[in-house]
Parts: sequence; structure tokens; C-alpha cells
Amino acid sequence: MAQGRERDEAHNVAIGSSLSVRWVQGFPKQNVHFVNDSTICYPCGNFVIFLNIETKKKTVLQCMNGIVGIVATNVPYEVVAFSDRRLRPLIYIYNFPGLTRRTKLKGNVLLDYTLLSFSYCGTYLASYSSLPEFELALWWTSERLYDDCEHGQSSGSDRQNWELGVILCKKSQPGTDVNQMTFNPMNWHQLCLSSPSALTVWTIERSNQEHYLKAKSVKLPMEDGSFFNETDVIFPQSLPKDPIYGPVLPVSAIAGLVGEEAETFRPKDDLYTLLHPTMHCWTPTSDLYVGCEEGHLLMISGENFKATVLNKMEDEPPRELLRESGLFFLDLVSIPGLIICDQVGRNLISPVTMAYQKGGVLASGIDGFVYSFLIKDTNYKVEDFLEVEGPVEHLMFSPSYRMLLIQTDKGSIYIYTFGEEPTFEKVLEACDGKFQATDFITPGNEYFMTLTQSGEVCVWGIDDGVCVSRICLNMPAIHKAFLSKSPVQHLLYDQRGIYLLVGTSEGYIFVINAKPSSLFQILGFIEVGKDILQISTVSLLEIDMVKVMVLSPLPGTGRSRLEILTLPKRLPQVSASFADQRGRLRDEFVPKSVYEIEHTLSSAVLSFRSNQIYGFCNQVPYICSYLLPEKDHSGICILKPYQKVQSKQYGPGMLSLSPHGLWLITIAKCGFLCIRDIQTLPVKGLCPKKQSPNKYRALQRNVHIFLCVEMVRRVGGNLTNEILEHSQQLLTSLRNTMDEENDYLSITRRDSLDSGSEAEHAVEKVLYIYVCISLSSISLYHCCLNDILVLFQAIKKEVKLFSNKRTEIKRGIKALVKTVLDMMKENKAVDNIAKLEPQEFGLDLEELERLHDESEEEVAKIRKDVEMQNLAKRYLAELIKEECWNSMAVKGRALKVTDKTPASISYDLSQHLFSSFLYDATHIRCFHIPYVVENFPMKERTDEELKELKKVVQQKNIEAECLRLQKEIVEAQSGITLVKKHNEEEDEEEEDKTVKDSNLPNYLLGSLSTDFRVHTSLLSSQLELHSREEKINQIILLKDIIYKVKTAFNNEFDAAYKQKEIEIARIKERNVRIHEIILDLDLQESVWQPEFEDCEKPERTLVVENAEIRTLKHVTAWQKAKTELLVTHEMEQWLVSQGSNLRRQALMDMMGGVLEVKKEDILRMVIPQPAFMAKPETLWSEEERKKFKEYEKKVKELNEERDKYRKSLEAEMKKLQNAIQESTQSFDEHLKRLFEKRVKAEMVVNQEELKINNLVFSLLLDEEISSREAFLNNYLTRKQEEKSQTAEAIRKAREDLDVYKEHYDNLVAEDKVLDRSFKKEFSEIPSYQVDILYKLFKRRPRIHKQKVHSDTNSLVPFGERPGSGKLNKDAFAQLMKAMDDLDNINNMPEGLDPSVWDHFCMTRRTKVENEQEVKQKAAGLMEMAAFLRRRTDDDEKVQHEIEKVFHELILLQEDKVKFQLNLTIQILLKQGQVELENFQLLLDYSDAVLINRNIIEDLNSVIRTQGQKKVASMMESKEVHKGIFQIEWEHKKMEMEMEDLNQKAWDIQMLFFSRDHQKYLNEPNYDTLIAVQIGIMEQTIAVIDKTHKKNVENCKKLLKKLGRCSNQKDIANYTLSCNLREELVAVSERKDICNAMGSKLTCEKIAKERYENMMQYQKLTKISREQAEQISILQAEVERLRMKTFPALVQM
Repeated sequence: MAQGRERDEAHNVAIGSSLSVRWVQGFPKQNVHFVNDSTICYPCGNFVIFLNIETKKKTVLQCMNGIVGIVATNVPYEVVAFSDRRLRPLIYIYNFPGLTRRTKLKGNVLLDYTLLSFSYCGTYLASYSSLPEFELALWWTSERLYDDCEHGQSSGSDRQNWELGVILCKKSQPGTDVNQMTFNPMNWHQLCLSSPSALTVWTIERSNQEHYLKAKSVKLPMEDGSFFNETDVIFPQSLPKDPIYGPVLPVSAIAGLVGEEAETFRPKDDLYTLLHPTMHCWTPTSDLYVGCEEGHLLMISGENFKATVLNKMEDEPPRELLRESGLFFLDLVSIPGLIICDQVGRNLISPVTMAYQKGGVLASGIDGFVYSFLIKDTNYKVEDFLEVEGPVEHLMFSPSYRMLLIQTDKGSIYIYTFGEEPTFEKVLEACDGKFQATDFITPGNEYFMTLTQSGEVCVWGIDDGVCVSRICLNMPAIHKAFLSKSPVQHLLYDQRGIYLLVGTSEGYIFVINAKPSSLFQILGFIEVGKDILQISTVSLLEIDMVKVMVLSPLPGTGRSRLEILTLPKRLPQVSASFADQRGRLRDEFVPKSVYEIEHTLSSAVLSFRSNQIYGFCNQVPYICSYLLPEKDHSGICILKPYQKVQSKQYGPGMLSLSPHGLWLITIAKCGFLCIRDIQTLPVKGLCPKKQSPNKYRALQRNVHIFLCVEMVRRVGGNLTNEILEHSQQLLTSLRNTMDEENDYLSITRRDSLDSGSEAEHAVEKVLYIYVCISLSSISLYHCCLNDILVLFQAIKKEVKLFSNKRTEIKRGIKALVKTVLDMMKENKAVDNIAKLEPQEFGLDLEELERLHDESEEEVAKIRKDVEMQNLAKRYLAELIKEECWNSMAVKGRALKVTDKTPASISYDLSQHLFSSFLYDATHIRCFHIPYVVENFPMKERTDEELKELKKVVQQKNIEAECLRLQKEIVEAQSGITLVKKHNEEEDEEEEDKTVKDSNLPNYLLGSLSTDFRVHTSLLSSQLELHSREEKINQIILLKDIIYKVKTAFNNEFDAAYKQKEIEIARIKERNVRIHEIILDLDLQESVWQPEFEDCEKPERTLVVENAEIRTLKHVTAWQKAKTELLVTHEMEQWLVSQGSNLRRQALMDMMGGVLEVKKEDILRMVIPQPAFMAKPETLWSEEERKKFKEYEKKVKELNEERDKYRKSLEAEMKKLQNAIQESTQSFDEHLKRLFEKRVKAEMVVNQEELKINNLVFSLLLDEEISSREAFLNNYLTRKQEEKSQTAEAIRKAREDLDVYKEHYDNLVAEDKVLDRSFKKEFSEIPSYQVDILYKLFKRRPRIHKQKVHSDTNSLVPFGERPGSGKLNKDAFAQLMKAMDDLDNINNMPEGLDPSVWDHFCMTRRTKVENEQEVKQKAAGLMEMAAFLRRRTDDDEKVQHEIEKVFHELILLQEDKVKFQLNLTIQILLKQGQVELENFQLLLDYSDAVLINRNIIEDLNSVIRTQGQKKVASMMESKEVHKGIFQIEWEHKKMEMEMEDLNQKAWDIQMLFFSRDHQKYLNEPNYDTLIAVQIGIMEQTIAVIDKTHKKNVENCKKLLKKLGRCSNQKDIANYTLSCNLREELVAVSERKDICNAMGSKLTCEKIAKERYENMMQYQKLTKISREQAEQISILQAEVERLRMKTFPALVQM
């Protein structure tokens, strides 16, 4: 294959032999491009591959400086441009098919180019870079003549600029990732860039050598396809005017933005999600078709760049017919990310590629279908075009539009050829996934094999890189041998193919017989270090063993471990004796040597002599060799570097030995592959290879391409002979083995084909033997039966050895099971309280212990969570307490007397504190009336606030003093008087110290703060607050007034609180005595005891009582023991105290515990009855009778004393209750007055806060105005800078135009000179010959345009595009060729000297060349004039913006002055002085006047009287009209009845025998006919009824709508009636004014106006009458003419 190579000067390193690329095989991951009509190209690794579609021949272009980045092609010039991916990338431009470099472009891009695009003429290249520049650049790509693309002139500096790779112009778009960039095929001046969020059209403007980029963003619609009206952020026009609160400013000014961000700032509510463009394509009319993620198709106009949402044409047939016929139809709906195909079984995902064709576009997505969008005007129709195997990523037409290139996501390429018989061909079939492994198919050197991630195996030819065959290993396995649970990382054959070594991540190496005839027998495994990095083998013909070296890291030590194993060749024959019962190879049969290296290696190989190791250092770029000790050693041996060679490669690398062991191959992360001599380690060959993103391994995982390399320079003959000799020896020694294995495979294949389905069950008959490699296991498609038998024998041996112990264990288990079953039966019979759970009988102690531990862990976790939650609540409670309680300087108190118990306190401190203390005022409650008085909670003022207050007070005092002194100076008082007055005022201030009030009245002061004796003299008048400092000082003073008002009220509140505490204490003292009296009198009454509630003493909520906790407290064991000990100790102390108190015990026994009888005990005293009273009265003696009389006397006296004492107690109790009632009532009266004062204080506070809010609002508005002013000034500065730039651009463009015009004038003058000097030059010849020559001199050849084939014109939608410089040169060359025909000697006039003819031809040719140059200059001059005009328009636009900014600044300054002068003041008005409607609140009092209330009431009474009179007259008139209407209706009714009677008489006269009557008489089945007609009529009636119901529903909806409109009209009428009332008032006032001013003058004026109106009315009436007559005449004439045009139809 042909190839091209690009060499970089930085890599000219002199190395020995160089490697060249024979072929490259890879598949496209980027878009494929057409180079010409039959060749496509795509990047692949370090190469650009060119593929001929017809011959399938590939050409390779190599980039020597890294991976190929983005690629772009230009068909007219047949050039290809690509960038490399490295730091500070370059852009290379090559021609095709020569593949020679035309230029190299170097820009300022740091990381990578993301997009490249050629203009159609090929002379301009646009590039776009990603992070960090996001730069759009326009390049010269060839020798640009000024006539390229359209027309122009060659310039001597163009060649120089082209060779230097000059950027014509560039623009940066920070943060914008562009996914598509295309030139307009019809106009290279337009360039479209689309990103997922925006679409921008760039216009390239040119003036001679200067180029400018100008962007125009396309306004995209919203997600639903609609557009929203975007307001101007800088100069909004729709802002409302607020005459009360000042000017309404833009949102950016409210946000305080003054920089460039204010130009694009929008609130969150004003942001809408727009459509997301995914792809676009140009049309021949310079319009754009844009596809969106949401499923919409847009058309962007090329003139004004406005977007239009195209509508889908809904003309598809019914779905049932489509399902029956198998057709498909589409339904585009707006779903984000989807275009849903509304059909059975198929959805069309949002298309990711689009290509324009005549009448519409072709689009496709990831569903594998290509759709045709037929577009007409603003509608489109979707049809199926083509179905592809996989998702389509790219569509592209060939230059002739005869072929359509389709690229799938895997990289496969299809070509659809248009014609009478369209063809669909697969040009390139990609492999499924990335290449994971490559290896040669030995013996032989014809083929090699690749394996991809998805399991696809391909066989390729080494000579030409053509895929011979492929197979996918995604089929089910017949047999599998599971080696290890750990992932398989390494798979390696030795050099002679004896063993297959498998390495796992856990450090196991499995040794497998590599011969298929052995069915891949697993011989055993060896344990080595974990995380194996590389396995290297040495298997030579002259030795009977295989050396295996394993490299693994030592984590945390910075060292590497090497383990060398020796496997005997006869291991497959005696593998059973070499391995133990578990399959592990015995150490005595497989010796192992362990070595360590003091630094880390990324790769290591063992030389064929087995005495030296080569390693690639991981941290430093060195390749080291290590000598192995000759003597055997035990343990670990430390190896030192024997030879160290610095590598030119960087990053971790891999080493590999050639098959003959004399070459060392190295490849590193930098992507360069080097071949070195094993002895001296020089570089023999170097080939750049594709970089691998992760690790570099021998199999080159993650490499997208593979290469076949060969030696370019011949090496020495001895070395070549060694290679050939080694290959011949290896083939000779392995020939017998190869023949045997091939015979075995052929026999197995033949037997499998003969056996048919039985092969699935037979182990010996296998169709194929596959080895599947994955990251988790190795699956072998056959397993050896001998291994299974060996395993069974090992198990049988173990069972026989431990049979006795197993029997004993089984017996014990059976006995234990029987015991547990008996216990479970016994457990079922016991009570529920003593019954155990089933899981408690589990004998698995470890499981029980595990469950117990889990439960303990769960309990500990729950306990910890609860503790953390409690801690969080306590922390939150502390924060709330600190914020809302501790920080409060004034804590409220409340008093309330109530017979209810206090409310329960919630245990959740955080919630309760939040509800109780969040700046909530404490309040005092009355005893008997429902009054609750709250105080003002207050925080302590900070030092900063006090400092500011002190500063403001001092400033105000100084101002007051200055004002007083100025007044004294003005009054010109004497100095003595001033001193006396000053001393007197100081004495008064020291003696009185009374509060000075402001001179302003309360209604101008705006509050009633003076009622609380607050000092307000320092306040400024509300009419004088103009500056910002005055407003801030006023706010500070108002806050101080609020603080003082609150403090004054709180002082009175504290006094009332203390008084209530005293009252409650007194009530408690009196209640003690009342309670004693109630007990003495034994009354069933309750004592009223007032208590403080929680709202009155909120500090109670900070303490949680034990009674408030509803749940049981968790008590630990030591707490329980401590409590029991305390209780025992207290009981012992009580018993000791009771035993020692003998005096109290004796007093209780003798006198009942009382030494003296008190007066209170009279009510409880009882005189004991004599003992004889138990006997009958007849048996009493005289003495007993006397004792009985004395007993009765004592009882009577005791009762009298009791009554007397009871009455005294009752009087005392009533007195106490009256005292309590009087004291509580007096307190309630005091609290009532305090409540009124609390209301007044709150009113004052609200008034002052309202003034503060107004001042704060004015300050905020002042800041907003300042922000707006600063923004406008900054914006003006930027516009002025832009103005200077545009002025400079105009100046430069005008200078260039003048210079260019002067050059053009010179050319025109030269052309005229040539024309005029013609006859002078040929003055020697006769005049008639001169005339003939002059005619020939003016003659110009006709250039015949090449006719393009009609079929090409029909396919190519763009038609003839603007020509390029190359085409203009070709046209000029064709003109010169035609001039050669005119210069032929045959065209020479007769009799003319040939020398004269030659001179004439030269002169004419010079004239033609000059004319062509004049044409080019004229075109350039027009372009420069247009450029100057555009710059002038830009300058005028900027000037208009500057004027607009100046105008806005003037308006803003006027608004600012008005705002500072028009102040918002607060006025106190009594109720009734302002009359307002209830439902309408007026805010605009600009025309309001304060007047007396009596005037309004008098006017209202007059208006009310007149209104009543008017209503009465209207009612009377209504009744009269009603009677008239009634009479008219009766008259009309009688006329209608008369007409009905006349009609009936006429009907009777005209009655005739109708056909229905005849049918009734003649029809035998008349009833059936009537029934059919009735059925039809019923159906008709049903349809009419249904229609009627729909109409009724529509009428109901209309009635509801009309009802709502009626309600709105009622409200409007009510508003108008209110306005009418006001207007009537105004009319009455004006009548009074007119009467006062004089009615005579007014009447004359009215009469005069009336006369003029009457004259004008008569004049207009006359004119209208004349016009009506003319109209009637014209109508008659029109009717006459119309009747003449119609034929006369006579009724026959």
C-alpha cells in the first residue's frame, strides 16, 4: 500500500535502523470525509487512512508527532487537513493523491483542536479549539489570490502570509463547547457554529488584506416550540411608573450589578429552557435546517436569522391499514431527547446526523433507520428511506451526490448509490469493540489473529492486512473448567508450545498442557506473589525444561519480586506424581528461586541463556540488566543492576524478547516502539505507535489499531542468517508435533460431522476446541475424564482414612438431636410464661453468640442514635435559649389569678422554647376581667449601636447650637445678652432636666411618641430629609425613640408586675386564714388562689420536673443499688428518732398531745355523756338525775359558744374575701389603664417603625439609582471605547480604499492609454489596414462554458457555486488559449506584414490582460466599498447606543432629583377626616385636599336628596312606558290572531287531494311504510337530540362565560356609578362656580356654540343628501349594466 509520512524537525534523532509502516488496519471513531468522488478518508491513531470506494485500495498518511486529532477535507482542491494531539498542536495540510505536505499551521492553541472546516473554494480553513481558549480562527490554507471564491486580485504578500501560516482573524467564546461547524456552501462569508445550547452564525467580512468576524446569535424557541417576548435588559421600555415610591428600575439595578454581567442578568423566574440543537445543515438559499433534542425541526432564515418551527403534516392513513400493509409512519412529538416514531414496534430516537438533499433532508439516529424529511414551506413530511444494521452516527453525500455515505457507531461504512437500480454496499466492516490481544498464527508467517472486548476473533493477512475470516465467541460452552475465583490477568504460551500458563490476581499460576490432543489437561498450579505484572518464559530446543519467571510488586516497600520456576518437559506424562491431592505442584519437583530488586519494575524478561534478567524501571527512564548468581541459594537474593541504559521513552513500559532471543522490544507510554540488541541495548529501529490510555502490556490492550512493521534498512548478513536458522530449527523440531495435532483436529472434526447430534453428549467427539478468556475465569470447552477420576480417588482415600471418627461424630449428633426433641416436646406442655422460644433450642453456640452480638450491636447503635438525637435537641435548645432568652435584657412577667391548674409542660425543650421564647412578650393577666397585658421583650444595645447613637446625638446638638448662634447673630443681639441667655439656659437645663418636645405638631411629626415624654427635638423634619446621611441619622434617632418608648412602658409594666406579686402574696396570707376557718366550720367550699401561669413566668419551661416526664427513666444497676441504700438508711434514722421521743409519747397518752385548749377547739369539743345514761331513765337515781341536768346545761352553754364562735368566723371570712375582692378589682383597674397604654405604646412603635421602613426603602432606592447610574456610566465607557475602535476601523478602511482606488484608477488610465495609442503604434501602415486591425483589436473570443450533465444538475442541490481562485485561473487560461486561436496567421488580413501582425497580437494580448486585471480590481473595489459601508453602519449604531445612554442618564438624573425632592411623609389624621370606599384603597393622593368634614356631609345630603327625586321620577316614567308596551303587545297579538284566522280560511279553500292521501288508499302495507318512516324519523330525532344536547352544553358554557363577563360588567358599572357620583359632585361644584362667576357670559357662549353646531349640522345634512342621490343613481346604473350582462331566462 502507498503511504505518506510527515516528519517533524524535533524528532530527527539519528538511530540505527528505522521501521516503516507496511499497512494500518483500523476503524473510524470520527466522521468520515470524501476527498473526491471515489475516495474517503478517516483518522485512525497516528494515521489518516484513505480508502478508494471502487478498488478498496488503502493509502496511509502517518503523523509523526502523535495521534491524529480532527480531520477536514476539501473536494475542489483535493486536500486534507488534520491536527495532532499534543501540547500546542499543529494543523497539517496535505494534497491528495500525492500526500505531500503543502503547509503547516501553528496557532496559539494550548491543548487541542476540536473542529476543522474548509470553505467550498478551499482557500479558507476555520478551526475551533476547546479548553482553555475556546477560539475560532480563520486561516489561509493555500496561495490565495484576491479572485478566489468570488473575485479579487493577486497580492505579492499573500504568498508570504500563506507560507507563514498567518491567522486572518480569530474570536474567543469562553466556556462554549461547539459540536458542529460548517461553511455556507453558497457563500464562504458565512460560518455556522452550533453547540448544545446555542446556534451562532458568523459573518466573515473582508477588505483587501483585512478580515473581520462578526457573530449573530439565533434566538431559539422554548422547549414547546413557542417563542417568548424577551425584554431589553439594558433599556427596558415596559417598566411601570410608580408616582409614590419613586422610579421603577431594572432588575440588574435592584441586584446591584454595575459591570458587564448586568447586561445579561435575568432573574430565575425569567429564565426558560430553550431547545437544544444537535445538528444543522445549509440549503442553497443560505437557510439553515436545525434538528433539536426535543424533536423539533427548525428553519433559520439566511437573511434575518430568525427561527421558524416546522410543522409535521398529519396526512397518514389509519393505523389499522398500516399494520395490515406493513407500512411505517412517523409522528414527531416534543419529548426531550426523543423523536417518537408512532408505529408498532419501533421508536425513532432524536437524530444525531443530518444531510441536505433536494426538497428536504436525510436524518438518522441510533435506531438504525435513515429517514427522509420532505419539507415544503413551513411543513414537512417524514418517510422511511433506508434501514441499516446499527445506529447511524454520520451521513454525507459524495461531491456528485450520486452516493450517500452512512457511518455507524461501530465504525462500519456503507455506500448507498442512487440510480435507476440503487445499490447498498458495505465498504468497511468494523470489528465489534477494541482490540484486546494480537498474536501470530504459527507455524508460518502468513496470518495473525486478533481478539476484541466483545469476544470477536479475526484472522488477518500479514502481507496486506485483509480480514480473512472472523468468528464471535458468544456461543454457550460445552464444558468448562473453573480454575479460580480470582480474575485471570495473564495467559502465555512458552516458545515451544508445551505449556499454557495462566496467571490470576491472587498469585496462582496454573500450568495447562497446550496440546489439543490432551484436551488441555490441567497439570497443577503454583503459588507466587499477588498482582502479577508479567510472566516470561524460556523454552529452548537444546534443553528439556521450561524456565518461567514471574514479576510481582511488593506493596509499601518500593521493591519488586522475581520468582523463577523450572518446569520439566515430561511433566504432562507424570503430572499425578508431581502434584498433591489438591493439584498444587510439589516444590521438590518444581524448584523455585526468589529474587528481589531494590526498585520497582514495570516489566521484566528472562534471557534465553537464563543467566540474565532485563527490566524496565517504573520511576526512572532506564532499562537495566541483572546477572543471576551461578550458585544455588536459599531464601531471597537481592539483585543489583549489572548494566543500565537510559531510554528515550518516558512513562512505564513493557519489554518483550524476539522469538530467537537476540532482540529486545520496548514500548512505553509515549507510544514509541524500539528494537534493541540484547547485548549492548542500542536502538536498532523506532516506530511511533498509538498511545494506550492505561497500561502498556505485551498484548497492547485498549489499542484501537494494530500495525505491521518491517525493517527498512538491511541489517548485517550474520544477524539475518541467525534469524533464518532459528526459524528453520524451530519448524523442524515442531513439525512432527504439528502434524500429529493437525491430524487429531481433522479426525475430531470429521467424527463430529458424522455423529450429528450425538456429539453434544460424547466427550471424545468434539467439533471445535475453544479457549475463552475473560476477567473472571478461563472456560475450557472440554474437560479431561482422568482428572475427574483422580479427584474421586483422592476423596475416597480421605473417607476411608477418617471413617471411625466420622461414625463417632454421627452417633453423638443423633443423641444430641433426640435430647433436643424431647426438650422441645416438654416445652410445648408448659405455661406460656415459662415457654421458651424455638430459636433458643438452637445448639449452634457460635450462631447464638453471633445473634447475641448482633443484637447488642443493634442496641448499642440505637442507644448511640438516641443519645445523639438527645444531644442535638439539647444543643438546639441551648441555641434557642441563648438567642431568645439569655440574650434578652428585658424578660417579661405576667400575672393571673385562676382556679385552674397550670398547663402541662412538654418535655421537648427545643419545640417548647421555640414556641414560647421566640421574641414572644410576656404578659400580665387580670384577676376578673379578660385583659392580658404584654411587655416589650428587648435586647441589650450593642456598643456599636450606642457609639453611633452618641455620635448622631452629638452631631445634632452641634447643629442645633450652630443654628441657635446663627439666629442670635442675625438678630444682632449684644454679646452680654447672649452670655446671659446662654447662662440662663444652662441653669434651666441643670435644674429642670425636663423633656423638651419638638416644635413640630404631632400630625407632622407622624407619631404620638411625645405622649411618653420622649425627647424628639433632635429629630429632623420629615420635609427636610433629602440626603442619605440625614436619613441614616433619622433612622438611628427613631430606633432610639422606639427603645425609649419600650423602656418607659416596661418600667410601668415591671411596677405592675411587682404589685401583682404583692397582691398574690397578700391573697395567699388571707387564704391561709380562710382555709382554717373553712376547716373549722367544716364547709364544702374551695379557696380561690391565683397562680402564675407558664405564659406569665416563661422561665418555668426551662426546668423539666419529674412529673412532666411520662416515660420511665432508664436506671442503671449502680443507681438502683444507691437508691435502695439511701431508703434503708432513712428508714433506720426514722425508727431511731421515734424510739427516743418518750416525752411526746407520754403527752399523747395523757392529754391527747395538747397542753392547752384553744378557742378554735370549741367547735371540736364534745362533753362526754355520763355512764348511767346507758341505763333506762327509770333506773336513774336522784344524784344521777342532777348530773344529767348539769350535763344538759353544759351542752347548752357549749352550743351557745359554738354558735357565737361560728358567726364570728363567718364574719371574719367574709371580711377577708371582701378585702381580696377589693384589692384584685383595684389591681384590675390599674391593669386596664396599663392595657390602654400598651395599645398606645404599640401604636407609637408601629408608627416609628413605619417611618423607619419608609426611610430604609428610600435608601434602598437611592442605592438602586446609584447602581443604575454606575452601570450606565460603565456601559457608556465601553461604548465609547467601541466607538473609538469603529472610528479607527473606518479610518483604516477608508485609507485602504483610497490606496486601492488610486491603483485602480491607474490601471484604468493605462487601459485607456493602450486604446488611444493603438493607431499611433500602427501609423506606418495604410489607414484601411489600421481600421481593420482596430476592429480585430476590439474583438474578443467567445469562451464556451463546459456543459454539466443534466443528471448531475438534477442530483446536486446546490447547483453552480461561487468559483474559486483555481477556477478563475482556469477561465483566464482558457481565454488566453482562445486568444491563441485569434492570433493564428490564418486570421491575418491580406497584405499585412507578418511582423506587424505579431506586434499587433502582442499588443492585443496586453490589452486583454489589462482588462482582466481591471475587472478584478473593480470587484475588489466594490467589496472594499461595501466593507466601509458596513463599518460606517456599525459606527452609527454605536453612536446611536451612546446617545441612547446619554438620554437614559438624563432621565435617570431627573428621576433621582425628583425622588430626592418628593419625600414620603407620615401624617397623623383622626378618624373621619379621610373618606374612602371599603373595597378600594387609594394610594395616589397627588390631587387630594384636606377640607372640613361638614362641607362633605352637606354636599352628600344635597346629592342624596336630588338622587331620591331622580329615582322617583324614573320609576314614574317606567310605569308609563310599561303600560304603553302592554297596550302595544295586545294590539299586536290581535293582529296576529287575525292573520292566523285568514290563513286557516285560505287553507280550507285550497285544500286538495294530495299524493299522501292517494298512497294511503293505494298502498296495501301502508302501516309498514309508516313504521319505516317513523324509524327513520326517530333516528333523525335522536341525532337532532344529541346535537341539541351538545348545543345546550355549549350554550351553558357560553352562559357561564357571559355570567362571568356580566359580573365583571357589574363591578365596572358599580365603579362607574361611584365615579358618576363623584362627577355629579364636581358638576354641582362647577355649577356653583359658574353661578358665582356670572351666568350671562356662559349662556352667550353656549348659545354661540350651539348656533355653530346647528349650522355645521345643516351643512353636513345637505352634503349627505346630495351624496345619497348620487349613490342611488350610480346603483341604478350598476344594476342596469349588470342586467345587460345576464341572459334573459324565460320560464317555459
